[in-house]
Amino acid sequence: MLLISFLGAIFPMSIYLFLLWKLDKNEPEPIKFVILHFLYGASFAIILGIIGGKLFSFPLNYFFSEETNALIKVIIIAPIIEELAKALLLFKTIQNKNIDNLTDGLIYGAAIGLGFGMTENFLYFIFYGDSLATFLPIFILRSGFSAVMHTLSTATVGGLMSLTKYSHGKKHITVTFMGLLTAMFIHFTWNYSVSFSETFLFGIIFIVLILLIFFIIYYFSIQFENRIIKKELKNEIPQNLLTAISSALKHKNNWFIKTHKNLFIKKATLLAFRKHQVEICNKNKELYTHEIEQLRLEISELIELNNRA
Repeated sequence: MLLISFLGAIFPMSIYLFLLWKLDKNEPEPIKFVILHFLYGASFAIILGIIGGKLFSFPLNYFFSEETNALIKVIIIAPIIEELAKALLLFKTIQNKNIDNLTDGLIYGAAIGLGFGMTENFLYFIFYGDSLATFLPIFILRSGFSAVMHTLSTATVGGLMSLTKYSHGKKHITVTFMGLLTAMFIHFTWNYSVSFSETFLFGIIFIVLILLIFFIIYYFSIQFENRIIKKELKNEIPQNLLTAISSALKHKNNWFIKTHKNLFIKKATLLAFRKHQVEICNKNKELYTHEIEQLRLEISELIELNNRA
């Protein structure tokens, strides 16, 4: 069962991670960076969660019975400690200049949650899936819901952190704190619901609803990015290229020279986001302005190459 547990833990989460990465249509994050966050969730975040959980639950042994202590650990301590452990890397990630919109935060937060869910699933499969009869129900529940819960909760933190990255310090701190509280609430609600047979179905419905909300937010985030691209590139590139790059047409052929199309999309999209950053941010304007001029030069060369083709 060890091999089955390992494969059952890693394959679903790897597929989820790939699909999540592919969802970012405008400015896909470097896959190595996404995997780094996934591995952090699968290793350091898990270790911190386990150690923190034991430290904070140990004193409860002197006040509550073993059964009550176990319940408190699951529905109160775990949501607090684990969400903080998963979010730690995001405080570093958010400082990266390439994290410039809501979509980026959702991606990196979700990647951490998927990694955490993968390792946690493996541990559950090892300890409780001692036969196929017991493994399958646990596999479905953990892969379809528990790991998804970890994904959605940490994506919430990452999304809100990136959404207010360029806001006034107090606003960013407040929104980040609200993101952590929301993540803990999602985690608490799921853990509480599945701890009792009477509320188990509610937990399933709750995760489905949160997942639906996630995709709705993700959709509008992509649409907002498209509006930024249209606005910021309006006077930068020809209208026919702007129409293509700010819509699903960017994935079609015959609107730009094939050998340089992806490079043009990458450079033009980055130019749009950098110009938007200059508008909303008071920091690093000189750095962004220099990069903007360099991008304009590279884009003009690509357009000239395309016109000659």
